[in-house]
Amino acid sequence: MSEWLASEPLIIEKAEGNYLIDIEGRRYLDGVSSLWVNRWGHNNREINSAIVKQIENVSHTTFLGLSSPAPIILAKMLTEFLPKSLSKVFFSDNGSTAVEVALKISFQYWQNKGGKATKKTKFVSLKYGYHGDTIGVVSIGGIDLFHKIYRPLLFESYKVESPYCYRCAYSLNPIDCDLRCANYVEEIFAERKSEIAALIMEPLVQAAGGIIVHPKGFLKRISEFCAEYGVLLILDEVATGFGITGSLFAFEQENVIPDILCIAKALSGGYLPIAATITSEKIFREFLGLYSEKTFFHGHTYTANPLAAAAGIANLKLFRNVTKIKKKILVFQQLLTRLKNFPFVGDIRQKGLIAGIELVANKETKEEFPIEERVGHKVCMKVREKGVILRPLGNVIVIIPPLSIKEVELKKIIDAIRWALEETFKGLKGK
Repeated sequence: MSEWLASEPLIIEKAEGNYLIDIEGRRYLDGVSSLWVNRWGHNNREINSAIVKQIENVSHTTFLGLSSPAPIILAKMLTEFLPKSLSKVFFSDNGSTAVEVALKISFQYWQNKGGKATKKTKFVSLKYGYHGDTIGVVSIGGIDLFHKIYRPLLFESYKVESPYCYRCAYSLNPIDCDLRCANYVEEIFAERKSEIAALIMEPLVQAAGGIIVHPKGFLKRISEFCAEYGVLLILDEVATGFGITGSLFAFEQENVIPDILCIAKALSGGYLPIAATITSEKIFREFLGLYSEKTFFHGHTYTANPLAAAAGIANLKLFRNVTKIKKKILVFQQLLTRLKNFPFVGDIRQKGLIAGIELVANKETKEEFPIEERVGHKVCMKVREKGVILRPLGNVIVIIPPLSIKEVELKKIIDAIRWALEETFKGLKGK
């Protein structure tokens, strides 16, 4: 906070299209979709209209004991976009809560089954995993910078290595490693399947962990192990959902179907807080019973808020007309190669319109910059001088633009990063 108070915060007053406008009238290209949520940029006509129309009916009514049309329609639309087995939707209001709900549902699922199943109370998650900031999801998180201080408050969970190929925990080559990190999951399952309720992971990309892009086949193999050993698979698509990886949901790319799916962030197109935890009929059936025996006790004041749901409906309708995303992804990939040979760029990881540029002090040894030097932050602050907003994850420069981004705007982002790198590292190239 002392650093923040000493700075001059950028105060955004307006937004239009892919740009943010501050109180001085300066325009900035939103290179991180206002923290990965604005899929269609800002002030989208269709979503604006849907919200205004809903306001004229009702802005909020509790979903506890009542219902309303917009959330019902949104739930129906979501299930139409998903595999048939994912048919039950539980609304909440943010990504952390969507995952908390998933943890509680998966735990209670085994309790409701009874018998030996009640011993299945543990969770498996990935190192560098991030699922939110509430205590339950911090317990299955794997980023020390965010989570270490809260360890005395957390419940025990099992952590497995991430497929962080640039910094492989086993010092193997991803070309012929046979996904050693995935195979380790099977070893844990074989030893502890009687106590493991679920495995949770972000599919294809671990976002807040540093844009760690998983090798092809990793998700599929984890899914197969879960099915073989009777472990529920929870996929956290809070960051990866809604088109940003190149498919509507990331799990589609490896023909995997989770038992529980968590979505939030871009569900409303970046307009209003809304989240959903979506489960299979198999799980839902275990909660059918007497009120005193099987009820899932979880609720929120703003669960299924009609305004947020109306935004979600309009957002999903826009995905029916997406035709140019694949071309943008190829352009993005080509533009990123322009940064590859920069002396302090150690690795560039990309999946769809998500990219992470990892900065290193030594390209040969992969030596990291000390976190207190805030190298990523310095580069992102420099980028602002070129009219681009980015936000780093430590030493990783993150780019997650809106799907509405134009090719010329993608070029503007990459050109701004290249200039910012040169300016930030001036005089260091020979050291």
